[in-house]
Amino acid sequence: MTNTTINNFRKNVIGYVNQAITYNIPVNIATDAGNAVVISEEEYNGMLATLELMREPGLVESILEASNAQDSEFTQMSDMEWE
Repeated sequence: MTNTTINNFRKNVIGYVNQAITYNIPVNIATDAGNAVVISEEEYNGMLATLELMREPGLVESILEASNAQDSEFTQMSDMEWE
């Protein structure tokens, strides 16, 4: 994440926005009122998709269970019958 002040952001807004879009590097902008973050639309959409998937009941548990499984617990593609 890139950190900058609101004054630097104002001076270089195009560069910071292009950085966020091109490299998916968020920009943290410090102001007296608090901080704001600029991210690319691609990054934003990815975060929304991840949050939506995590809302599926049991999905997170299934992923964690699968990540801890031994290779022998998975079916090989060559062992599958295709119709």
